[in-house]
Amino acid sequence: MPPASRPRARTYDRHKSRAALRAQAEAIRSVVVPLDDAQLALPTRLGSWTVGELVAHLATCLDALQRFLAAPDDGQPARTLADWAAGTRTSAALIAEDAEERAAAGDPRRTFVASVEGALAVLDADYGPEQRLVYRRGAMLLDDYIVTRLVETVVHADDLADALKISDFPHDRHALASVCRLLADALAAQAPGGAVELRIPPFAVVQCVEGPRHTRGTPPNVVETAPLPWIRLATGRTTWAHAVDVAELTASGERSDLSSLLPVMG
Repeated sequence: MPPASRPRARTYDRHKSRAALRAQAEAIRSVVVPLDDAQLALPTRLGSWTVGELVAHLATCLDALQRFLAAPDDGQPARTLADWAAGTRTSAALIAEDAEERAAAGDPRRTFVASVEGALAVLDADYGPEQRLVYRRGAMLLDDYIVTRLVETVVHADDLADALKISDFPHDRHALASVCRLLADALAAQAPGGAVELRIPPFAVVQCVEGPRHTRGTPPNVVETAPLPWIRLATGRTTWAHAVDVAELTASGERSDLSSLLPVMG
């Protein structure tokens, strides 16, 4: 028999993605603007970063839309969302250095507000589905790159909420769903197969890990968790053991331990 074909890449509605990024950016702005200097100096769970440096990085994440749209395009094949997710770990040192320099250069609150305005201008512009941009690791469709901005703003808004002890940050629902799906797909791409079913209700279900593929009835190996715990696991904000200990994750079946595959993004 011929080998099974790869599953088709997931698609994201371009209009919903734009609306979600707008809402997510506005939600972060509502938290950032009233921060005082003492709050900007608070530590975060991101190594040595302060809240001010985290806010500066969020500004960079949104500025990227305008900055990379202005970069010359050499016509190389567009990278996919899977390519982007797989390449995030190689940029960690450069990202940290940029955030520290940007936070030291000026008021990160004002910088972030300006970055939101720039991002909104891109979201409001009449770019078609074939519009490309060139980011650090190659070319990408603008629509796909906007989905990567959903990942950045959801993940780092959660970092911000953790540092400021905000228990109910108002993440946009579609943004949260998109990030859960992209990270679940990244895990399935890293460990393809059908032996384990990963469930993140109500947003995503994927099968992964080599072994017998489940087709009917209850799968023998099931992992289930909620959206934010999954995002924290997939990006290294928490560990498998901790998620199990605090009952944020359930895993059944002898092959259901995915800890060796996490995190899927740096």
